Amino acid sequence: MRGRRFLLRLVLVLLAGFPLVAFGGDFYIARPFIREHFRVGPGLLRAFPRVLAQDKHTDRILVKFKPDISEQAIHLAAKAYQVVDCRETALGIQSWRIPLSLSLEEAIFALSRNPDVEYAEPDYKLTVQTIPDDPYFKYQYALLNYRQEIGEAGSPRGYMRADMKAIEGWQETTGNSMVTVAVIDTGVDFSHPDLKRNILPGGRDFVFGDLDPSDDHGHGTYVCGIIAADTNNREGVAGITWNCSILPIKGISAAGEGYTSWVIEAIVWATNWGVDIINLSVGASEVSRALEEAIHYAWQRDILLVSCAGNHNRQVAYPAAYEDVMAVAGTDYLDHRSAFSNFGPQIEVAAPATRIYVCFPTWGVEEGARPYGFISGTSLSCAFISGFASLIKSAKPWLTAKEIRNIIRFSADDVNAIDHPGWDRYLGYGRANLEKALVPIKLK
Repeated sequence: MRGRRFLLRLVLVLLAGFPLVAFGGDFYIARPFIREHFRVGPGLLRAFPRVLAQDKHTDRILVKFKPDISEQAIHLAAKAYQVVDCRETALGIQSWRIPLSLSLEEAIFALSRNPDVEYAEPDYKLTVQTIPDDPYFKYQYALLNYRQEIGEAGSPRGYMRADMKAIEGWQETTGNSMVTVAVIDTGVDFSHPDLKRNILPGGRDFVFGDLDPSDDHGHGTYVCGIIAADTNNREGVAGITWNCSILPIKGISAAGEGYTSWVIEAIVWATNWGVDIINLSVGASEVSRALEEAIHYAWQRDILLVSCAGNHNRQVAYPAAYEDVMAVAGTDYLDHRSAFSNFGPQIEVAAPATRIYVCFPTWGVEEGARPYGFISGTSLSCAFISGFASLIKSAKPWLTAKEIRNIIRFSADDVNAIDHPGWDRYLGYGRANLEKALVPIKLK
């Protein structure tokens, strides 16, 4: 049995290493190719690079065929691999679930030798970036910090005006409903009393493949509430934008993770829909050419993409680490870097991430309890910056994504200037400041 499995793997490797040509249902294999690869000897499979040998928590691969390869050839390649499930995502990228008889690294190694294939890589799972914290407190120091207790009685106090200067920024604009932020996350709780007004209908669910992006995890509801909770309505919390619109897109499952292919589809769909900003409060440690391609697709079409640095006090996670994405680090109520916030050369700006009071899904709280509570994580700082960007776009709709990105960076407060003056790898240009970005300079 072991010998038969070895033989199957060897045949699949050989089949994948050349263009598949079908004649009456049979495959024609060029002899020079066979001779070339048989010179490798019986140790071919044992010689696979083991960079992918660690557990990547995925059973799927992403395959990008070259543009001139026909659908029939792609179908034959999938058949040769005995692909269990073949799903075409956006931008012509295939997501394949491979059979149990073939390992992830064997399939990728074989496909990488196929001249018809542009690239092959694991269809990694991205995860939401949140650290749970204690619930129930009504003050939002991120928007206005006046040394209040950050929590119940006896909790630590904030530092005076260690906030994003939202009160001052709102004097210029509270947002425009024509500006839309796509939130690619776990969905949203449509029944939440503080979210009904600014959530658009017509979102998408790329996890289940339907038109109902309802939140079955909670993370997406946190993020949507930070960006655009109904404000000045005597209910719950204030969103950083009062009036901008949220387009909810579900690309992350109830388990808090989602395949890269789901997020790729969500990015391309949101781009084609015509959003202004895409919020990606998700992260992974692995590079994906396919995901970077989708991000570049959106950036080239003048969409600002914002993502979180990550919560592991190490190098910046992806997709925040990609060049076309604005990477956001986290701060706390004292204007210090959140201890968990990732860091690196990609960091552009920071926003509050520690003990943030957010909207909880109504189905996730006990009967009679208010659907709000505390959580921490750079997902939240990312959401603040997406909302901030929507305010700038509302005030000056002619600005490009690149110009908005620069305004956010260059108007930030350099709150760690004593230890790290100017731009630094921990907080970038500093903690975001709405007043500097939005309020015109008054000449004396």
